[in-house]
Amino acid sequence: MNETLLSARGIVKRFAGFCALDGVDLDVTQGAIHGLIGPNGAGKSTFINVLAGQLRPSEGQIRLRGDSLVGLAPHEVVRRGVARSFQITSIFPGYTVYQNVQIALMAHAGHCGHWLRPAAPTLREETERLLETSNLLPDRARVAGELAAGDRKRLEFAISLASQPALLLLDEPTAGMSPSERAMVTETILRLNRELGMTVLFTEHDIEMVFGTAQRVTVLHQGRKLAEGAPRAVRSDARVQEVYLGGEAHAELP
Repeated sequence: MNETLLSARGIVKRFAGFCALDGVDLDVTQGAIHGLIGPNGAGKSTFINVLAGQLRPSEGQIRLRGDSLVGLAPHEVVRRGVARSFQITSIFPGYTVYQNVQIALMAHAGHCGHWLRPAAPTLREETERLLETSNLLPDRARVAGELAAGDRKRLEFAISLASQPALLLLDEPTAGMSPSERAMVTETILRLNRELGMTVLFTEHDIEMVFGTAQRVTVLHQGRKLAEGAPRAVRSDARVQEVYLGGEAHAELP
């Protein structure tokens, strides 16, 4: 549990003179759930995009198990073991839940190029296992586009797991959800960590969800790391209290 899986050092990201990230360091421990919080504009999504290869850092190093990820395209980062989900869920809405996961597994296995091969029996056990892990097996025949927000997010988790990642990056996984949907998604994250040992790094505005889920929390403010540590220590940090209590109501620490 003490081994570092992902290490980011001195991450800087500039956009036409604006510095969105200013020397951010972060270590994510193997098997941990690590929360990344901060007020709007703190740089959370930018940081996740840099880690996932969607953006290249202006400066700094990112290493997964000691191997550099800087300069790799997003699909190459996935091959190295980093998967991610987005704030806006990315699924095939016209296909069933089962077919969405099956297609992801086929793509990872290199089967999608074999267009003459019947898809139905392909990777059946693997598909059902991912659906079960994501609590979606009873919904396997439902059309993905008809799912509620929480179910769509869980489907996206299952699709992300098809690449057998070492690290799962989640950007606002409960954004726009009802309390029951947030609870459902949170439980799925905990289950993935508990049953698969999945390492998770996620951003989230729901502070209660973060402190109730993460084992370690990092706080960004104006592109810099403000605080980091166990949830209780971060929650009681005077600097964090000042940032949140002086910010928007939805970010207020109870």
